[in-house]
Amino acid sequence: MSSTPAPVPLPAPSASLRRNRLAVLINFFAVGFGLAAWVVHVPNVMGATGLDDAGLGFLLLVMGVASLAAMQGGGYLSARYGSRGLLIVGALVMVVGLLGAGLAQTPHWLGVALGAFGVGSGAMDIGMNEQAVRVERAYGRPIMGSMHAFFSVGGATGAAVGVPLLSLGLPSAATMGIMGGVSLLLAAVALPWVLAGPAVEEPAAMHAAPAPADHAAPEKPGGPSVLRLGTILAIMAFSFFLAEGTVNDWSARHSVEHLGQSASTAAIAYGVFSVFMTLGRFAADRVAGAVGAVAVVRYGSLLAAAGMALVVLAPSFPVAVAGWGLYGVGLSGIVPQLFSAAGALVSGPRAPVVLSRVVGAGYVGLLAGPAIVGWLSAGIGLNQALLLPVLLCLMGTALSVSLRGAGPRA
Repeated sequence: MSSTPAPVPLPAPSASLRRNRLAVLINFFAVGFGLAAWVVHVPNVMGATGLDDAGLGFLLLVMGVASLAAMQGGGYLSARYGSRGLLIVGALVMVVGLLGAGLAQTPHWLGVALGAFGVGSGAMDIGMNEQAVRVERAYGRPIMGSMHAFFSVGGATGAAVGVPLLSLGLPSAATMGIMGGVSLLLAAVALPWVLAGPAVEEPAAMHAAPAPADHAAPEKPGGPSVLRLGTILAIMAFSFFLAEGTVNDWSARHSVEHLGQSASTAAIAYGVFSVFMTLGRFAADRVAGAVGAVAVVRYGSLLAAAGMALVVLAPSFPVAVAGWGLYGVGLSGIVPQLFSAAGALVSGPRAPVVLSRVVGAGYVGLLAGPAIVGWLSAGIGLNQALLLPVLLCLMGTALSVSLRGAGPRA
């Protein structure tokens, strides 16, 4: 009778590696907090600049394009110099953008400020994800989910801090400057623990720890190319970010329009999604370590598709809320696995460039999602338009097997 050998326990991470991880967590929190500083001030800024909804939508597009450009440029800078500088410079530029938005009295100057905010947040986004990939590979087990969970926690904390600050009646420049200053301070505190310099070949080997499950299969002759796998990961990132972005703009609207709820009650739908998304991300690392990245993406996307289908078919608001909760749990662990796979697709300094393309594709999906669903809803109704995320999640299920080949390439 044969027996399965017991798994070899991984060595405990060193104190310096734990500090590296803490630094990345702090930066994820800081970016979420800074984004919340902008979101809670949107009504005040619109009033100060005389913007209508269409004007704000255009300026948000400007911010998105600036952020996307910073992500792509940041990938090349990280490959050459490392991502440490991106984090602190990005935090500084983000604060300048927030302060500028608080001071803006015209749409023109608000556009300039939001462009700066987009550049700063985009630089931090690629920098912190590049750091997370390197630290995760050194750990030898999945930790990316907890990183992204801290982004959500930072956003929730920022909203909780911003509301009482606004109630004090202080000028927007003061409250946005205070909140932006907190983000900058956090990035500065974490800076000494951030990994310096560009990644080197096979960083995991330096720590004598294996790479996370499903991300370390060696390339075989005739196997999938880096370009092909990178393209598939980019398509998946676009699709899942589009699916996630749909919630931000349309969950409450669906509850009002389709289920007859008041605006205040309808907000519960987004709240439930956010809570379950955050909790799911904290659990995702342990699940990925046990069953692998492929299973997390495959069954997570199936669960998300079932959750959104429940929303579309819901006969009542409580059933729809349950669907939004399932949707959040299903999506929660997917993006961290995609970013881990993208960061491990090649070894050494080229890794941030590949990662920046996948992160950028996801960001395009996040920006485009609400608009695409809105366009569809104008033609077929919002409830039917929400079938698009169902289809995208099912496509992700079919493509999930690609993560098995997304191991490091020389």
